[in-house]
Order: sequence, then structure tokens, then C-alpha cells
Amino acid sequence: MQLVCPHCAALNRIPDTRLATQAKCGKCHLPLFTAQALPVSQTMFERMLHKSDIPLVVDFWAAWCGPCKMMAPIFEQTAQQIEPRARLLKVDTEAEQALAARYQIRSIPTLMVFSAGKEIARVSGALDQSSLLAWINQNI
Repeated sequence: MQLVCPHCAALNRIPDTRLATQAKCGKCHLPLFTAQALPVSQTMFERMLHKSDIPLVVDFWAAWCGPCKMMAPIFEQTAQQIEPRARLLKVDTEAEQALAARYQIRSIPTLMVFSAGKEIARVSGALDQSSLLAWINQNI
């Protein structure tokens, strides 16, 4: 399995026999999984999208969005339950407008699942914990 380090963006290969949750980056020696949703820039998003072998669950959000604020702790808790089967990322649509435009984000929050560099699922609107987990498990 190939993973991008969320701290230094180094590419790491993890043997299938090794427990991914205990894996550390070969460059910065920090854990490859943090059990947290990771805020990412366009550069880090692109690197993870094209270099990581695990699915990505991406929350497109904005600080001024009420439903986004309401769903933020739910998304964070979900990271603890989903890793290492998928990595959860957060993209601030105000800071990363080009990325939001590229994926035609029209309403927020919008959640997307990517696998092998391609979008495989999308849902708009805030979800509760059980709905979010069910949607992710259905699509990863």
C-alpha cells in the first residue's frame, strides 16, 4: 500500500502485513494516520488523490457555513472510526476556490469519495453520524 504522509507529504510504502494504524513516515517519523480529518491545500489534495492507495473522503466546507460548522465534529469523529480504511480530508472552499470550481461545488457542505484518483460518490448537505458512516461504508 502506498500512502502520502499528512505531515510532510512524503510518499511511503506500507507492507500489507503491517498494521497501517501503527505505521510511521519514513521521512519525518510521525504517524501516517492521525484519526483526524486533515485540512488540505490544493497541492496536498492533488498529491493524496494521485499517490495514495486508500480512498479519500473529502468535506468541501466554508467557515461561514452553519451546516458545515454543525457537521464538523461529526466528520472529525468519523475519522476515528474509518481510518485506516479511508483518509478524511477537509477542503476550505474559500481558501481553495479553484479546487471547488474544478469539482463544481455548488452547495456546502459537499462530501465526495475518491478512489484511484476518480470521484465515485457525492452528497450535499449535512449528515448525522449514522448517515455519514453508512454513506462512507457504502462507497469505500
